[in-house]
Amino acid sequence: MDKKSNITSKGKKAFFDKIVDLLRKSRCEVVRSVNKAMVYTYYEIGRVIVEDEQKGEHRAEYGKKVLGELSKRLTQEFGKGFSVENLDRMRYFYKIYSQQISSTLLTKSQECKSSMRLLDVASYEFKLSWSHYLKLMRIDDLQARKFYEIEAFENNWSLRELDRQYDSALYERLGLSKDKKKVKELSERGQIIETPQDVIKDPYILEFIGLTENAKYSESNLEQKLINKLEHFLLELGKGFVFVGRQERFTFDEQHFRVDLVFYNRILKCFVLIDLKIGKLKHQDIGQMQMYVNYYDRKIRLKDENKTIGIVLCQQKNDAIIQYTLPKDNKQIFASKYQTVLPSKEDFKKLISDQK
Repeated sequence: MDKKSNITSKGKKAFFDKIVDLLRKSRCEVVRSVNKAMVYTYYEIGRVIVEDEQKGEHRAEYGKKVLGELSKRLTQEFGKGFSVENLDRMRYFYKIYSQQISSTLLTKSQECKSSMRLLDVASYEFKLSWSHYLKLMRIDDLQARKFYEIEAFENNWSLRELDRQYDSALYERLGLSKDKKKVKELSERGQIIETPQDVIKDPYILEFIGLTENAKYSESNLEQKLINKLEHFLLELGKGFVFVGRQERFTFDEQHFRVDLVFYNRILKCFVLIDLKIGKLKHQDIGQMQMYVNYYDRKIRLKDENKTIGIVLCQQKNDAIIQYTLPKDNKQIFASKYQTVLPSKEDFKKLISDQK
């Protein structure tokens, strides 16, 4: 093949790729539009059912009979998806989200001082799939529900990922180190990352690696399991994290040192170093991380990048050791506990209470 033919071939491929890309994007938009239309329709069906109930003409038994008859008619005309159980979910969806929508729009209208008019319900946008909303509407805490809705959309969480983040109490863990105002912001804006502290969790929940609570394992075993489940670990780390490498080596004074895991956060524009420790945290562990961070700041990071963050992940930590080992104005070195088993709701409540 001559040079001219090769150029022509590349040109055709680029041309075809553009068309394929356009069609793929279009199909994704169609799916999103269909999902959005479906959720709005189910919301409206729920509204009609609730308004019919509120006329006061139906007793509970009669209401069930009406839903049964409605289910038969809709199934005959539109096919599956309109069982009595599903119609009751639509009813519950409307009851839950009509309150949430009113609360959200009222907040927005109060913030918009130039217009005291209450915003119309149509201003609220359902951005997730019906399956996501089936999960969300079962979250009783309004602030937590709003937070998970925002994060699921912004991070493109699948239903499985949403389940996992809720089951690992992401909202509560992020709120541990925040004041009331910041906790409220979580429900209104989602997780906002502006400082290193904003990406730190305590504890980190690593149930996805499959280690039992009392299992015996080494730091290298833990590291390998995290690498094997890297996608899950990135989800647990949170927004903006990309993997750089493991056992990253650097040398000075003829001594070799290795950082267990190295990540980069695109939002904060900095390296994030993670060291894994089995058992209790020691002051030497913090000192070692300080050395790693100093090296990266002085030798690796670029002029337009921010200072490196270091996280020591340990099974047990002593706040006094951290307090007296690190300087008062520390904004780079952090120590967090990790758990390899998803705590029960009761254990979570105790865990969160102990942290406060």
